[in-house]
Amino acid sequence: MNCHHAGVPADIAFFRAPDHRTAAATRLTGPGRAFESVTCHSIEPDSAVVEWDMYFEAPSAEPPPLEQLHAWEWPSWVTPPLNDGVEVFALPGRLTLALANARPSELRELAARWTTRLKDTDGDDMTDDDPLRILEGLAGLAATAVSSNEGLYCWSY
Repeated sequence: MNCHHAGVPADIAFFRAPDHRTAAATRLTGPGRAFESVTCHSIEPDSAVVEWDMYFEAPSAEPPPLEQLHAWEWPSWVTPPLNDGVEVFALPGRLTLALANARPSELRELAARWTTRLKDTDGDDMTDDDPLRILEGLAGLAATAVSSNEGLYCWSY
């Protein structure tokens, strides 16, 4: 699934892979066509993952305070960011499971809450990506990952 605008390169790809080693092997080239993925270009993927994880742990239409967001457990790197800025990290298993089992109404509420956070944080520079489309694509990807005993990962630069 492609969530970026025509002509704008994707610099973030959420993808499923069988294990950390396979995910780490995408570091230099990105997951490309070899992995089913959801791509986008103008979000901060690690903070987005924390926002989503917090939502499923304690659903609420209101974004939590930034201090609470920053204190949450952040995703673990499969390959840490180096000077080139490329990183690969694993999404928490509980988030993958929550996304796989999410109802459409939960995805809509989460998208609205995430959009509020993006507007508060980024103002007019808010993402061009469609938050609901990203979440719907991720929910489908998560369902496939869970049924095939794989993990969800994020590659970004």
